[in-house]
Amino acid sequence: MGEIQPHTNSMAALVRRVILPQLTATRKSRFLLHGVRWSHQRSFPEGFPGLQARVRPLFLLVASGGGYLGYDQYGRYKDRQLEKIGIEVPPRLASEVQVTIYKSIPTRLLSRAWGRLNQVDLPTWLRKPIYNLYIWTFGVNMKEAAVEDLQHYRNLGEFFRRKLKPQVRPVCDSHCVISPADGKILHFGHVKNCEVEQVKGVTYSLETFLGPRTCTESLLNNRNEEDPGTFQESLVTKEGNELFHCVVYLAPGDYHCFHSPTDWRVAHRRHFPGSLMSVNPGVARWIKELFCHNERVVLSGEWTHGFFSLTAVGATNVGSIRIYFDKELRTNSPRYSKGTFNDLSYVTNNNQEGISMRKGEHLGEFNLGSTIVLLFEAPRNFTFNLQAGQKIRFGEPLGTM
Repeated sequence: MGEIQPHTNSMAALVRRVILPQLTATRKSRFLLHGVRWSHQRSFPEGFPGLQARVRPLFLLVASGGGYLGYDQYGRYKDRQLEKIGIEVPPRLASEVQVTIYKSIPTRLLSRAWGRLNQVDLPTWLRKPIYNLYIWTFGVNMKEAAVEDLQHYRNLGEFFRRKLKPQVRPVCDSHCVISPADGKILHFGHVKNCEVEQVKGVTYSLETFLGPRTCTESLLNNRNEEDPGTFQESLVTKEGNELFHCVVYLAPGDYHCFHSPTDWRVAHRRHFPGSLMSVNPGVARWIKELFCHNERVVLSGEWTHGFFSLTAVGATNVGSIRIYFDKELRTNSPRYSKGTFNDLSYVTNNNQEGISMRKGEHLGEFNLGSTIVLLFEAPRNFTFNLQAGQKIRFGEPLGTM
C-alpha cells in the first residue's frame, strides 16, 4: 500500500493539471459554438419543445443577412472606385421583392409618432443640449435663424420649422425661376419620352407622377382635344416650348420651408397618399420611381410661359406636408386607398384666377426635410446654370433664357 500511494497522488495531479483543464476548455468551446442551443437545452428540457427549432433559423437569418449586406456594400465600394477613375457604372436598382419588403415597414406609423413627439414641449433646461446635438449632427447654421436663442423653441417641431432672417436669403430678381428651398440639386434638364430622372440613370413616369391630365385641361388652349399627343406633349401649351424639370433634396439640417419659385397662379392641387420611404440620394439611386411610391402634393398651374407645377414629396418622418393657403389639406392619414388621389380646384366662381403666388413668397413647409420637384414648360433656349450634386439656397437662380 505504501508503494501505491505515490503513484495515486501522481495520477491525481495529472488529472487536475491536464485532463480537467482540457475537459473544461472543450465544454467552454462547445458553449461558445452552440451557446443559445446548449443553454436552452439545459435550461428548458421540458415545456418549450419548439424553442430549439425557432432559435436555429435566427442564426441562419442573421448570418445570411449579414453576408448579403457585406456583399452589397463591397459591390457599392467597387462602384465608387470605378466612378472615381471616370468609369460610368449603371445604378444598382432594387428588385420588386426588396421594394415590397421596404414598403412593408410601417414608416407612416413611425412618421406620425415622430410628428407627435415633435410637438411635446421640452423643459427649458433640456432644450439647449438637444438642439445643440441636432445642430452638431446635421450642421445647422443658427446664425441665419430669425431667432438664435435655442430656448425660444418649445419643441422639436418649432425648431425644425424655424424661420430665417430676411436678409440672409435675397431673392434674385434677374432670373425667372429661383430655387424654392435650401438643399441639394439631384437632377435637372429636359423631360424626354415622358420619363423624368430622379437621379442620373434612374427615372420615373411623368404621367404616374402627376396623374391624369384633368388638372391641366384648362391650359390646353392651343391643342386639338381629339389628338392631344403624348402626355408630355399635352402639357406643353405653346409652340416652341419644351418641358423641363429640376429636383431639390432637403436634408434634415436644411431650412424646412419652401417658397414660390416664380410668379405664377396655382389652379389645382392633387394629393397622392402613399408610402413614406427615405428620399436621400442613396435611396433615390436604388429604388426606381421612388417619388411615385411616396406620398406627395402636386400643385399645378400656369406662369408666363405656360404650364408650371411644384410637387412636395414626403419621406420618412416627413408625413406632414403643409401648404399655407390650403387649410383643407391633410397628409399622412392613418388609412388610405392604395393608388388613389384627391383633387381640389382653386379656380372657383369667386376666384377665376386661382391662387396667385409671387416669386419668393412663402408657400409651405415640411416637418423635417424632403424633396421638391419642379416641372414646367419654357422656351427652348432656357438653360440651367447648375451642376448635379451642388448645394443651393432658396432665392438663388436655377437657369436663364
